Amino acid sequence: MASIGVDVGGTFTDLVLERDDDGPGGRRVFVHKVPSTPADQSIGVVDGILAICRIAGLDPKAVRRVVHGTTVATNITIEKNGAEVGMLTTRGFRDLLHIARHKRPHNFSLHFDVPWQSSPLVKRRNRMSITERIMPPDGRIETPIDLDEVRAAARELKARGCEAVIVCFLFSFLNDAHERAALDVLREEMPEAFISASSEVANVIREFERFSTTAMNAYVGPRTARYLRNLEKRLASEGVDAELRIMQSNGGIGTVATCSERPVTILMSGPAGGVIGGRWAGAMSDVDNVITIDIGGTSADIGVIADGNIRIMNPRDTVVGEHPVLAPMLDLDTIGAGGGSIAFRDEGGAFRVGPRSAGASPGPACYGKGGTEPTVTDAHVVLGRLDPERFLGGDMAIDPTLAEKAVREHIAEPFGMTLIEAALGIVTIVNANMALAIRSNSVARGFDPRRFSLMPFGGAGPLHGVALAEAVSAKDVVVPPAPGITAAMGLLATRLAYEFTRSTPTLISGPAAGPFEAANQTLDELAALAAERLAADGIAVEARKFERVAECRYQGQGFELRTPLPDGPISPETATAIADAFHAVHERDYGYRFDDAVIEIVTLRVIGFAEVPPLTWPELPEAASADLSHALLYVRPTTFDDGKTVETPRYDRDKLAAGHIVQGPAIIQQHNSTTLVPPGFTARVHRSGNIHIARQSSADIGAAA
Repeated sequence: MASIGVDVGGTFTDLVLERDDDGPGGRRVFVHKVPSTPADQSIGVVDGILAICRIAGLDPKAVRRVVHGTTVATNITIEKNGAEVGMLTTRGFRDLLHIARHKRPHNFSLHFDVPWQSSPLVKRRNRMSITERIMPPDGRIETPIDLDEVRAAARELKARGCEAVIVCFLFSFLNDAHERAALDVLREEMPEAFISASSEVANVIREFERFSTTAMNAYVGPRTARYLRNLEKRLASEGVDAELRIMQSNGGIGTVATCSERPVTILMSGPAGGVIGGRWAGAMSDVDNVITIDIGGTSADIGVIADGNIRIMNPRDTVVGEHPVLAPMLDLDTIGAGGGSIAFRDEGGAFRVGPRSAGASPGPACYGKGGTEPTVTDAHVVLGRLDPERFLGGDMAIDPTLAEKAVREHIAEPFGMTLIEAALGIVTIVNANMALAIRSNSVARGFDPRRFSLMPFGGAGPLHGVALAEAVSAKDVVVPPAPGITAAMGLLATRLAYEFTRSTPTLISGPAAGPFEAANQTLDELAALAAERLAADGIAVEARKFERVAECRYQGQGFELRTPLPDGPISPETATAIADAFHAVHERDYGYRFDDAVIEIVTLRVIGFAEVPPLTWPELPEAASADLSHALLYVRPTTFDDGKTVETPRYDRDKLAAGHIVQGPAIIQQHNSTTLVPPGFTARVHRSGNIHIARQSSADIGAAA
C-alpha cells in the first residue's frame, strides 16, 4: 500500500510517494518532479503519479491515497477567467457588491483601482432583485419570498448562459428559509448550473463579505469542479483506484465532493502544503519556531510557525484576488518572486524583477523552450550556481549561453553593467523583495525573526536561504531533506478536516453577559455537522476529533480575532477563561488590551478532524568519518553575493551522512534543489536529513584550518 502527495506549481509538479514495505525499515519514501502542464494540470499530475510509481517499482493499483495541492481555483482569480455568475438578492440591495464598504484600497492615492467595481465577480445586469425580507435580531420573516420572481429570474439567467447562480439574502445567517426555498426553484429550473447560497458557503454576519465569499465560490466553482472530476476520471482510467483528497486553505484535506461544492475552501490549496511541510521538517530537528519560505518558479509563499503552531488568518485579512473571502486560511503571504521571475527595465528606467514570470512555458531562457527574457534562474546560471549537467539531477538540460545572452541583452547592456553585475543585481533585487515580505509576515505581526530559523524550500529556496536569513536577522537556516518537494510532503503530513461556521452574537463579559443557550446550541449543531461529514468519509467515532473557536471582539470593534474555546458548554465560569484568552490574543496582534471592556462573541467555528498516519522520513546513518571526499563531485568557479568568484566544491547530498560538516563556500546538489553555502558559513547534516546552516564559529574555522 502507498500514499502519494502531489503539489502543482507554476513550473514544476512535485511528488512524494510513501510505501509500506515488509521487513526491516517498514516504510520507504520516493520523491520526483515533472514539468507542470498549465493548460490542464491533471495531465502533469497523472503523468507524475505514474512516473513516481515506476521509480518506486509499484503497481499504481497499490496506491490507496492521493493528496493533491492545486492552484486551479487560485489561477482563476489571478487570470480573471471565472464563470458567468448570476445572483438573486433582496430587493433594494442589488448594488451591495458594488458599494462594498466605501473603503479605498489606497487612501491617499489619486490613481487606484477598486476591484469589486472594475472586475466584479457578478456583473450588475446578472444581479436579480427578489421580494423577501428577514429581520434581525431573531430572523423573523417580515416579507415572504415571492417564488414566482425567483422562477422568472432563474429562466432569465439561464437564457443569458450563466454557469453559476448564487442566492444572497439579507440576514440569512439568522434564518435561511428563504435561501433554501430559492435554491429548490433554481435547481429545478437550472439543474446543470453550479448553484449555492450564502448560508451554505459563509453563514456569518456582514452582508458584503458574505456575498463576496459566495460570489467567489461560484466564480471559481464550475471550472474547479470540472477539473477535480476530470482528475478522478484520469486516475481511474490509468488504474489508480485511490481515494483522492484535496488540500484546503486551512491546512486540512477534504474530499473531491466537498471541495467541488465549496471550492472557495481551496483557494490557497497550493501554498498551504508548504507551511504544513515546514512544520513537519522543523519538528524532525526539534525546531518549533520556523519562518518558511517556499520559492518556486512563479511565486514565494511566506509563513510563520511559532512554538510549533500554524496560524490561521483573521477574517479581516482573508482576501483573494483583492476580493474579501470569509474562508479559513493559513496565515501566509504570497509575492511574485521565484526562479521564473523576469528581470526588466521598466518604463521609468528602473531595474525591476517580477512579479511577471516565465512560468513553465516558455520558462527561463536557459530552458531553451523559446524564452528570451532573463529570469532569476538565468542569473544563477550566469553566476555559476546552477550547473547545466546537474540541473534536476541531469534529467533536464539547460543552456548557459542562452542565459548569458538574455541577461546581457536585457539588463547588462541597457544599464551599462558587466554580465556578472547584472546577474548579481537580479538576485539582489529579488532577495530584497522577499526579505520585505518576510518582515511583513513576522516583525509586523509581533514575531522576532532572531528567535526563528528560516526554512527555505521549493526548487529555488535553498539558493536564497542564507541571504534571506541574513537580511531578516534569522537565527539560522534549516534546509529540509528534499526541499524541492517539501510542499508535497506537507500533503502527507496533514489531517482530514472540515470547518463549520455560524454567527451567534453573544456577550461574554460586562453586566449584560449571556445568556449562553443560543451559543451552546450553535456549537452542538456545528459539531453534529462536522461529525456527519467525517462519518461520510468513513471515519470511526473514536477517531473523530473536534476543535472549537470563537471569533471575538471588544464590543463596537470592526473585526474579530480567533480565540480558542475550552471544552464543555459556555458558562459564566468558562466565559472568564474565554475573555482572558481574547485579551491575550488582542495584545499579541495589536500590542495593547482593554481588560475592563465588554467582549462579544460574533461567530462560532467547529473544526472536525481526523489524524492520518504522518509521513515518516528515514533517518540518516551516522558518518563514519569527517572526510567528505566520497561526496565531492567536482570544483567550479562560483560568484557569491559579495561579487567575489571563488573555486567552489560541489557535494552530492545523497552521500552526506548525519554529523557531516560542510564548510562554505560550497554547493550541495540533489535532484530536486540546490543549496548554496556562502563563504563564512557552515552546513551541518542532522540525522533527520535536515541541513542546518549558520555562520562559522571560531571552532569551525580552526577545524577547517
